[in-house]
Amino acid sequence: MCGIVAIIHRDREEPVILDDLVRMVRILRHRGPDEEGSVVLSGVGLAMRRLSIVDLGGGQQPFLSEDASIYLVANGEIYNFEEMKAELIQRGHVFRSRSDIEVLVHAYEEYGEAFLNKIRGMFALALWDERKQMFLAARDRAGEKPLYYSLTERGLLLASEIKALLVRSDVSRQPNIEALDQFLTYGYSIAPQTLFAAVKKLPAAHCLMYRNGQLTVTKYWDAAETGLRVWKETEAVEALRSVLSRAISSQLMSDVPLGVFLSGGIDSSAIVALMSEVPSCRNNGINTFSLGFKDGSYNELPYAREVAQRFGTCHREGTLQPDLVELFDELVVHLDEPFADVSLFPTYLLSQITRQHVKVALSGDGGDELFGGYDTYVAERLARQLARIIPQIAISALASLVELFPPNDRKKGFVNKVRRFAQGLRDAPSTIEHYRWMTFLSAEAKKRLYTPMLQQELVNSDVYRPVREYLQLPSGDDLLNRQLYADLSVYLSDDILVKVDRMSMATSLETRAPFLDVDVMELAFSMPGDLKIRGTERKYILKRALRGLLPESILTRSKEGFSIPMKNWLRGSLCPLMDDLLASDRIIKRGWFNPIDVQRRITEHKAGRENHAHTLFSLMVLERWAQEFLS
Repeated sequence: MCGIVAIIHRDREEPVILDDLVRMVRILRHRGPDEEGSVVLSGVGLAMRRLSIVDLGGGQQPFLSEDASIYLVANGEIYNFEEMKAELIQRGHVFRSRSDIEVLVHAYEEYGEAFLNKIRGMFALALWDERKQMFLAARDRAGEKPLYYSLTERGLLLASEIKALLVRSDVSRQPNIEALDQFLTYGYSIAPQTLFAAVKKLPAAHCLMYRNGQLTVTKYWDAAETGLRVWKETEAVEALRSVLSRAISSQLMSDVPLGVFLSGGIDSSAIVALMSEVPSCRNNGINTFSLGFKDGSYNELPYAREVAQRFGTCHREGTLQPDLVELFDELVVHLDEPFADVSLFPTYLLSQITRQHVKVALSGDGGDELFGGYDTYVAERLARQLARIIPQIAISALASLVELFPPNDRKKGFVNKVRRFAQGLRDAPSTIEHYRWMTFLSAEAKKRLYTPMLQQELVNSDVYRPVREYLQLPSGDDLLNRQLYADLSVYLSDDILVKVDRMSMATSLETRAPFLDVDVMELAFSMPGDLKIRGTERKYILKRALRGLLPESILTRSKEGFSIPMKNWLRGSLCPLMDDLLASDRIIKRGWFNPIDVQRRITEHKAGRENHAHTLFSLMVLERWAQEFLS
């Protein structure tokens, strides 16, 4: 695991200053505390910080081809490198290390740009081809590893995190107003947008090429191109269990200790269960790590303990305390751009606990997006049924009626669910389907919250366009698979994986997601939606594949999600911070929001009449980010 940077000048005669390259890469030390490597050529510079996982003594980067015409740095793990290496040796390539990353430079040398389709792993890579005078960069298929870039007058800059780009004075900090609107709508920006107008995010499964001053970005893999198959249920169960087992086994490669994030949910429990069938894990044991909450409705520790006891893991856990003031400041600044998924806090703290004992952790990320784990899919199905019999005016009346009942303090609950469902039906367009319950500011709310100036800047913008485009699955017309494809492309890539990568790497911990193995993803998209959600039962086929392996109590429990009681903490320990960051004078100075509407939300939330936690937290994050990066 590493942090990587690159400088490519338009004018190849302009030298890259080593000090410039070093300043960029050293700000990524948290991603790679073990060692540093760099190379400077004519008009080109590549550098990396390494967290050594495989071939601790011999895996130094950059890697070079045998004739020193290709230079490469990369972040991630290549799980099929042994098979690729054997094939490349047969073709005459000479390796200098046992590193999985070295296989990339030889694979590119042998196969050209098609080498990306042969890789199985999580990665962000950057290489310079001296013969072609071409720079190439790419991200893995799901987007586990990040990559950002900026085109300046002098050329191209690239890095694992935005903070390394901002070291450069030629990268403008002008805010991207469309991305700001995305952030307040969804809680994150959608690739290729970032909150900096001059910085782009390379989307998952994309390849970037820069040659003769020209930049092109292309997609090299697409889950939507996987054709649907007719499956017998028994065959689907067998195939899923087999493919997932192979994915987990391949991701156990490591020369350092590893463990598992164990929530007690189906996905992470499945990883522990299938790991227990691997001989090396049976012999050496499995390390599991969990984080709990004092608030009982948010606490999942009992389920994690049940799984840990069932498989005899070495289990460690911690409890999240509600005083997050210092942590708020540390993490908001570390994230480089606004990000409002409150589960970033427990993810960071869980990573801290885990890093004390291991260097690598497997997680269950991706299971929900592949096999239909979210409430929103069922909500959308119900909404389509209601739309046939209930006029929109009645739905609006229902939403207004349920809002008369104040939200309760529990994580979920009947009143909270009904309120959220009705509000989604009323406030968001049906064209974004299940994303109606994954957005947090309606068009009407924005008219009250956004200043006329901000509204004018967004007059030609369509914040829902990226989601609608991903909902148009190119192959087939399976409703659920279209929704899963959108979530894989947007929510997973731009929210979940961003959170996990930044929070784990902030503690120098590597995370791996077996569900995001390419074979697992393609298998999932070959299965029709009715194998994933049967009636109201979510993850139907995954549960069948795990029956007899996991306890029934785990298979039948409702999904909770890795969240925190932010709505309660904004009325308690975080209230002074909220009042400070969202003070009217600050809001007026920033010029984006109506201070009267902001204060109304604060007052209603404190009184418990409404739950404005997500919007208030987002505004707090945005203001602290603006103070750090814009002021």
